[in-house]
Amino acid sequence: MSATGPFTVGERVQLTDAKGRRYTITLTAGAEFHTHRGSIVHDAIIGQDEGSLVKSVNGGVFLAMRPLLVDYIMSMPRGPQVIYPKDAAQILHEGDIFPGARVLEAGAGSGALTCWLLRAVGPQGTVISYEQRADHAEHASRNVANFHGTDGQLPDNWQLIIGDVADSDLPDGSIDRAVLDMLAPWDVLDSVARLVIAGGVLVVYVATVTQLSTVVEAMRAQQCWTEPRSWETLQR
Repeated sequence: MSATGPFTVGERVQLTDAKGRRYTITLTAGAEFHTHRGSIVHDAIIGQDEGSLVKSVNGGVFLAMRPLLVDYIMSMPRGPQVIYPKDAAQILHEGDIFPGARVLEAGAGSGALTCWLLRAVGPQGTVISYEQRADHAEHASRNVANFHGTDGQLPDNWQLIIGDVADSDLPDGSIDRAVLDMLAPWDVLDSVARLVIAGGVLVVYVATVTQLSTVVEAMRAQQCWTEPRSWETLQR
């Protein structure tokens, strides 16, 4: 999606009314968006600058902006549970995800974390996502394409593989950073250790203390990682 300039056909636009309610639409020539304050003609938005005020046929005023990534994540269609922005930010921070990095993601889910990873690595970086469930992969593909793609196509720097990362045929030492979001991450640690470069970083996202304990002990047993550390992120 475009980042600057007037709104164009095919772009996603977020409309905010006077009460702060937000609606996201995809601009289509000749189309209308119907609200409780009357319809809004898409053609009245196309060609306008970001931050413009548009009116419905009944006089309702809406602020037109491009949705921020955080807005998109919170409103996009979901299949599996998403990683919320507070946790995604911590993952990017602790994982030291940098522009140009080669990142392995195991467990694409609905594509929320994938979107953040692609933003962080930039066009010169690469994200390779493994997802074992085809239905989850379909959700992730659609959501990533809608935000990062062009004309509904997947971004060039993203590779989605339907399969188990334990069976990966990627070259040894081809990954700078790895992020695991799966039920049993300890089952794939041998493969991940082979793929991550010396000095690389592994982040494992788990939901329970039992999972945390199991993955920490598994990492210690491998004797190839520095001492694992854990954190929990709270937002007020």
